[in-house]
This record gives sequence, C-alpha cells and structure tokens, in this order.
Amino acid sequence: MIVKNVEKEAVHAKVTALVSRAELEPAINKVYLKIRKDISIPGFRKGKAPRMVIEAAYGKHVFFEDAIEEMFSEIYKECVLTQDIKPVGRPSVSNMVINDDDSVTLTIETDLYPEVTLGEYKGLEVEKVDAEVSESEIDAEIDRMAQNVARISTVDRPAQDGDTAVIDFEGFKDGVAFEGGKGESYELKLGSGSFIPGFEEQVVGMSAGEEKDINVTFPENYHAEELKGAPVVFKVKLHEVKETVVPEKDDEFVKDVSEFDTMAELRADIEKRVRDEKQAGIDRAFENAAIEKAVANMTVEIPDSMVEEELEREMERMDYELRSQGASLEAYANMMGGTIENIKNSLRPGALNAVKTNVLLDAVVDAEKIEVTDEECEEEYAKLAESYKMDVEKIKEILDRKGMEGDLQVRKAAKLIADSAVAVAPKAEEKKEEE
Repeated sequence: MIVKNVEKEAVHAKVTALVSRAELEPAINKVYLKIRKDISIPGFRKGKAPRMVIEAAYGKHVFFEDAIEEMFSEIYKECVLTQDIKPVGRPSVSNMVINDDDSVTLTIETDLYPEVTLGEYKGLEVEKVDAEVSESEIDAEIDRMAQNVARISTVDRPAQDGDTAVIDFEGFKDGVAFEGGKGESYELKLGSGSFIPGFEEQVVGMSAGEEKDINVTFPENYHAEELKGAPVVFKVKLHEVKETVVPEKDDEFVKDVSEFDTMAELRADIEKRVRDEKQAGIDRAFENAAIEKAVANMTVEIPDSMVEEELEREMERMDYELRSQGASLEAYANMMGGTIENIKNSLRPGALNAVKTNVLLDAVVDAEKIEVTDEECEEEYAKLAESYKMDVEKIKEILDRKGMEGDLQVRKAAKLIADSAVAVAPKAEEKKEEE
C-alpha cells in the first residue's frame, strides 16, 4: 500500500492511498468464499459457481467494494496511523476509484484530535465557601437515628397524622375501576404525601374495620393521560392503625445507638461527620470550577465525532442504569413525553463540556510533562484490589497499565489546577441568592 497524499485542515484530514491488485487478492477471495452461498448462476447449483464465472456474469470488480471493507482495518493501520496525525472518531472511505491495472485508489477521511492553545490554568481565582453545619442539621440526623430504632405497635384508636394505616383500596373513575388503582394490606404512612393530594387527610380519623369512600382529584400533571385532572372515588377499608413510638432522645438513647455516652459527644461527632462531608463536596466543586475556568481560557475546536462518541458512552451508561432498575431508555423517554433523540440532545451540552475538559487535562499533562511513578501505579493497583475485593495480581492482569497511567496523569493535572487556584469569597449578592 502506498500513501499518495495527506491533506490536513483544522480537525479533519484526508488520506489518499493506493492498494495494489495483489494486496486486494486475499480479501477478494475471502469475500467470494463468504458470499458465494447466496449467489445463483444458471447451470450451477446455488453456492457452487466458481469465482471466475461470477465475475464474468456480474463484472470482474464485483467483489472489490466488499474486499476493501474486509481489509479496511489493515488499510487504516498502514496508511492512516503511520502518518503524522492523531485520528479520532470513525474513519470513512469518501471515494474509491478502480484503476486500469485493477489497483484501487482510496480517499480515507478522519477527524483529528484537536490542537489546543492553553490559556491561564494556574493561579485562577475561584469562589469557595466555608463548610458550615447548623444545629437543625444535627437535630435532623439525631431524629433519623431515633426513627431507625422507633418501635411500631398496633393501637386501638382512630388514625392520626404520623400513624401507619394498613388499608385495602380500589379507585373508580365514573364508576369503573381503573388500572393501577387497587391495593391490599397497603401500609400507608399518613402525612408522607405519597398518595394523591387529599387522600391521606381523609384516612385520618378512620378506625380499624371502618370502610369509607374517599373523593379526590388527580393532578393535572399526572403521568397517566386518562387520569389527568380526573375526579375519582377510592373505596377504602382500614384494617389496622400502627403507632410509631420514638424513644426519648437522652443519654440512654445515645448509648443504645452509638459508641458515645452523652448527647454532647454524639452531637460533636455528627457535627464533624457532616462538616467533613460538606467539605469534600465543596472541594470537589472548587476543583470543578477551577477546571471550568481553565476550559473557558483555552482555545480549541472540537470535532463533532468526539462529542458523538462521548454521547454514545453517556447513553450506554444511562441505558445500563435504567435496565438495572427494570426500565429502559424507551420507557424513560415515553414517561418524559419525548423520544430517545430528545434525551440525546439534552445530554449534548454536557458531552461537549466533558470532551473539552478531557482535552484540557491532556494538554496540561503535556505542558507540565506530568509523569506517573511505579509507586503511584502500585498504590492505585492496591486501592482497586481493595475496592473490588480482588487479588492485586488479578487486577494487574485485567487492567491495562497504560490506560491506568493515563487516568492517573489526568487526575494529577486536575489536582495541579485545583491546588494552584486561589480561593475567594463569593460575592455578597451571590451568597445571598445561594442562602
């Protein structure tokens, strides 16, 4: 194969290559053997016609296009990857000419990894708030702990807000039961707001054994079209009223639910944990904001193919998550009143930003000549082995070291940008708006 010409412009390249007849021959024969079973030639049983007979009937170049496709990975490797370019995305053959000597001239087009002009990426001023923990947040955590050890018991009295009502129910619209409107021995926490507005309030005051018709109206934005804004009647029977008894939040409670002896010690521990969690989030947001500023400061043209590849990865992740929950992209799109293409378009800005971020960090790795030591690689292997509960040597077998080194370099680039950034207090009006 001979590369005859290379044209580069911004983020796109065209490579013109010549493939000889001799180089094509193995691929032509392979294609013939693969598809001859589907070819019928008069005088021969189906799939038994010799190659020369098929070529005489359909033209001597009948297998050429498929042969080029068959050996395209080899052509790409020898004619594109050997050039002084960095291709990305999916390459394509934009032109194919069969020459008089049966050689083939191809024009292969590919997007290129973008060239980056870095702007300021060190010493950037980035707003950062202090991690603060309010007394109400500590109270809420203690309430959650108390709810976890609360005792639930059946009571012989009318249901009150906060009780759990065990009910049978069936919904009717215009006297006809509707799909999804029936339940038996359903445990409904009164005041939780988990049912249609107005339903739980009408269960309050009912006693065990009592039956009641509850009239409610579905919200206008309800997901089922036939029930939007519709007045319905639920026939309800209350079987049991359960009361949640929350323990007194004193030092004895603290000893039961924690390693501490006093409420003061527990509150101090909660304050520290919540502060640490908030600080971790603030630090992540600070790093992200610094990187966003560095992205805005660089000059780069991103090829569409890189954004499309990132979009495909994001769609695959979303599809996997939905399927793990028993749903699908199609069902999610229908529920949102749109299409899969609508979802994809909504993710496009984020995909573009992700690609820009990756391009920036790669450029910083090059600019700063960031390298990864063997010790850092071994530490990462150990962390992954612990995370996945696997032997370190097994992790080394299945994980590409070069890829892991690249990830570590990018992380170090992100840390360099964040560590060099200067924290400044938010502007007064912005802080007020956040509050």
